[in-house]
Amino acid sequence: MTVLAVGVGPARAAATTASALTAAALAGAPYSLVVSAGIAGGFQPGAPLGSLVVADEITAADLGAETPAGFVPVTELGFGTVSHRPPDSLVREIAAATGAAIGTVLTVSTVTGTAERAAELRRRHPRALAEAMEGFGVAEAAAAHGVPVVELRAVSNPVGPRDRAAWRIGDALAALAEGFGKIRPLLESWKPV
Repeated sequence: MTVLAVGVGPARAAATTASALTAAALAGAPYSLVVSAGIAGGFQPGAPLGSLVVADEITAADLGAETPAGFVPVTELGFGTVSHRPPDSLVREIAAATGAAIGTVLTVSTVTGTAERAAELRRRHPRALAEAMEGFGVAEAAAAHGVPVVELRAVSNPVGPRDRAAWRIGDALAALAEGFGKIRPLLESWKPV
């Protein structure tokens, strides 16, 4: 198992992940799974502070165009994709082992800081449980290499108005570490079907 700090944001995460996947493939030891993990904002009440979320869909929430009629994702513009789906069986196994909620994890380039933006994201993505900044970039790199991806997030703060005093980063990191302790054997033995 290799652990990499890929940086903040989807572009940096994609570049770092793609570099690692390419190097492993060229060395004759390609990876069979990529895990994007970290802390996230949680949509309340579905993802309370300190809880874990495992993505059954990794979605770029703000990849598209603003129009007079509202936001249009790039898929509706005829370009690329905005979502990746992790292996369903692995998602269910991770949720069972950790108690993580299963739902969409949104990737954003700008963290939500208002109630209005949070409500708009929930309207467009009703199954969203969390938002973070790296998952879609990691998933794009994994897809380019034909490698399955899964995203696990620990909730450090609610999505919406920014109140740094209410953030629980330490609690979220502790929950993430505990979750990984429970799923490490599962990840190491998992094989694509």
